[in-house]
Amino acid sequence: MDRNKEFEQTLVLIKPDALKNSLTGYVLSLLSEFHTGLRFAGAKIVYVGRMLAEEHYAEHQGKIFFPSLLEYIMGKLHYPDEPWKRRVIALVYQGPDAVQKIRDICGPTNPLVARDKSPGCIRALGTLVSLKDNNGKVIGERMDNLIHASATNEDAEREIKLWFKPTDIPPFMRAYPIEMNQSSYYFEAGSLYLTHEPARICLLAPGDIAWKTDIDALRLLEKGLQTGGSLGSVAAKYLINTERDVE
Repeated sequence: MDRNKEFEQTLVLIKPDALKNSLTGYVLSLLSEFHTGLRFAGAKIVYVGRMLAEEHYAEHQGKIFFPSLLEYIMGKLHYPDEPWKRRVIALVYQGPDAVQKIRDICGPTNPLVARDKSPGCIRALGTLVSLKDNNGKVIGERMDNLIHASATNEDAEREIKLWFKPTDIPPFMRAYPIEMNQSSYYFEAGSLYLTHEPARICLLAPGDIAWKTDIDALRLLEKGLQTGGSLGSVAAKYLINTERDVE
């Protein structure tokens, strides 16, 4: 079998509405190796902080539903008074045609379309929520559709590198180039530093293994040069489940 096909990966997020409605087992059963021929390459329970949420949904920034979308993925809408219940299950699936297989099982993004066009798919159990302004006027809608799945191979790479460090994935299941870091990189309040201070969090230390694209980006940023990504897209994964990213 073509190794590139065998190592195709996709990101899946089981969102707070699925967790609140106890659909985790149902979702995982539909995505199982028996049904898809795909294997787990990574899995983690994530408290989603604002930086991670903003980076994940960066393409929607500026849209009317963007603030509500952030609160949705952060779990604030479904657990407003119970922050200890706010979480997302992040998964990496690997195998031939991983992206399309998972997308087919998830179904159309819009739950109403999913129920009409693909009854029985995961998102057919989702719902639409009206968004209102301060005067109660409906100004848009948000899709609470239970699950996220990467749309393309390019999206999958970006999203997996956002939610997972290489060390979250077994060595023989890593689909993207890695590199051993040689420098010290620290992060504080949206800025990159090369020296330690008490308020700064260490993103990478010498000897750490990281995605090559992350190290390339940090090298450019330390020189004040432009990079294809953002510092947030590099830093967000290192803040996952840390006290530095709790709101």
